[in-house]
Amino acid sequence: MTTLDTVNTNSESLAARAYRILLDRLIMLDIQPGEPIMEKQLAEEMGVGRTPLREALKRLEADHLVVTYPRRGTFASQVDVTELAHVSEIRQALEPLAARRAAEVKGGEMRAQLLEVLDELKSLDPNQSQRDLLSYDLSVHRLIYSVTHNEHLSETLIRLDNIATRIWAALSDRLPALHDHIVEHTTLLEQIIAGDAEAAEQTASQHVKNFYTMVREAL
Repeated sequence: MTTLDTVNTNSESLAARAYRILLDRLIMLDIQPGEPIMEKQLAEEMGVGRTPLREALKRLEADHLVVTYPRRGTFASQVDVTELAHVSEIRQALEPLAARRAAEVKGGEMRAQLLEVLDELKSLDPNQSQRDLLSYDLSVHRLIYSVTHNEHLSETLIRLDNIATRIWAALSDRLPALHDHIVEHTTLLEQIIAGDAEAAEQTASQHVKNFYTMVREAL
């Protein structure tokens, strides 16, 4: 790797680090909807400069997780539950596609990771904190998306899943146990590992429907 490559990588990693930290805080509502993003304070706290932080904020704005107002600053976006209908409509089309592609290669080079996650799911502790369970749910989805090796599909689904998870966090006091929803992935992972593309597609579709129905019934 050349010196220039090293410099670019270091610059990008700072922005990526800031993005990951803020993404987690926004999804889990550590930064509350409507709360201002204090750039100077966050930059110092995360050990990054203002430039990488602003790069991260641009990505988060594209993700619809923050919004910037001229002369006012940047704020965490509001959680709009009505947005779930539009998000679910797209996920209904794309989640089954990702599951099918993952099953067609039986997990590919990530098969061992899928088997490990499958074992974890079967003994998942329902008494874990909601934050831990939400993080786990996100990681399972991302693992399935990564198997597809379709960057455009993966990026789109990650963004939509982030929004759906944020809605879940906002309504957690009115929704059923998160543990049961996560354990639904057990069947899906078994079908992917077995290479049953059609069944995986159907299971992923039903999983999205179940989530949407559950939220609607809680409103």
